[in-house]
Amino acid sequence: MGWLLLLLALNGHLVAALLLPLYYVADATVTLLHRLIKREPLTQAHRDHFYQRAIDNGAGVYQVVGLVFVLNIILVGLAATSIFVTSRGYQITSLALGCILVTGVLWKFNSAKR
Repeated sequence: MGWLLLLLALNGHLVAALLLPLYYVADATVTLLHRLIKREPLTQAHRDHFYQRAIDNGAGVYQVVGLVFVLNIILVGLAATSIFVTSRGYQITSLALGCILVTGVLWKFNSAKR
């Protein structure tokens, strides 16, 4: 998958290559940074990812999977249209919108209530 995303970026579709894995990269990056700040061992098993926090805090598995699925469908749509709409303004707007949506989902997962 990484190779395909690299090929997509090298063919002039950097925004699409960034949008497609955005949720997973954001979750992993924030989790890793959080663990580094807390000086926890990075190779030790943990349940610090946002989707795990949501489930541990009482969200249902179908709710979590469904929300990530819907988010990914939206990100795919933004990525696909960014390939065809080549204006710099649209590229920036679609990337910003993707970041806002991913941040919203991560926020929702982090604040899930029991």
